Amino acid sequence: MIENKIKSVIQSIPDFPKAGIDYKDIMPIFEDANLCSEITLAFCDQLKKLNPEVIVGIESRGFLFGMLIANKLGIPFVPIRKKGKLPGKTLTVSYDLEYGSAAIEVQASASLANKRVVIHDDLLATGGTVDAVGKLMHQMNAEVIAFAFLINLNLIDYQEKLKPYSDNFITLVNY
Repeated sequence: MIENKIKSVIQSIPDFPKAGIDYKDIMPIFEDANLCSEITLAFCDQLKKLNPEVIVGIESRGFLFGMLIANKLGIPFVPIRKKGKLPGKTLTVSYDLEYGSAAIEVQASASLANKRVVIHDDLLATGGTVDAVGKLMHQMNAEVIAFAFLINLNLIDYQEKLKPYSDNFITLVNY
């Protein structure tokens, strides 16, 4: 089972980046090309029946499998970056963090209007960043058809927060 393979490779780092956090380090996954291929195929198998037209990946670890998934499905990949990292005209959404705030952007020229979009990231914790990406997709008139995460931490009931965008949640590992 893919979940067990992934869990056997992920390292838990206690108290990183601060006390009380049990960080899930996915970097060892990338040392195993076969596992990366299995993960990509597992996402693609679940996503292809939804007929996505674009994969949107959240900076930065959402780029890692997001691009592989998009490539395997033969569809475009659009990066969502932290504010100030993209050239040209951008659309921006600010959102609150546990301590402070942040902002994310997408290039205004990205062809997302009326497209069936999957929002991908490596890990779902509180859903705040993903909610902000959903707002960006709404601004761009994109249809969010699913969320895809390598890891779901099951910290809160994020589904209620994200349901206005889509109720399709694909995760490969749950903690």
